[in-house]
Amino acid sequence: MILGIGTEACVFLYAGLSGMTVMFGYELLRCFRKLVPHNFRTVGVEDLLFWTGASGYIFSRMYEATFGSIRWFFLLGLGVGAGAGYLFLRAAAALFLKVEKIFSGRKKSLEKLEKSR
Repeated sequence: MILGIGTEACVFLYAGLSGMTVMFGYELLRCFRKLVPHNFRTVGVEDLLFWTGASGYIFSRMYEATFGSIRWFFLLGLGVGAGAGYLFLRAAAALFLKVEKIFSGRKKSLEKLEKSR
């Protein structure tokens, strides 16, 4: 089946959102690992379960969007979406650190002001 350019663009965007979803899910798993210490075996089992679930999710999205045929632009969209989500999270983290630094500086100056009174 030949898809039109408009349909391919929609499928590409859909694939990008699917890539972002998988990447955000893995980031949540990484945050959980930082909160709760894990040994290497547990990390391996978690990764195996996550990527098995992620591959099932990606397969279902691909099957739904491209009617069962593998389209390279879908795979490219997954990669672009995951990369865009990664960049978004890094930018958000950098912004959060800047805001935290500003507020911690103001908090320290307020504490000094209160001590001087």
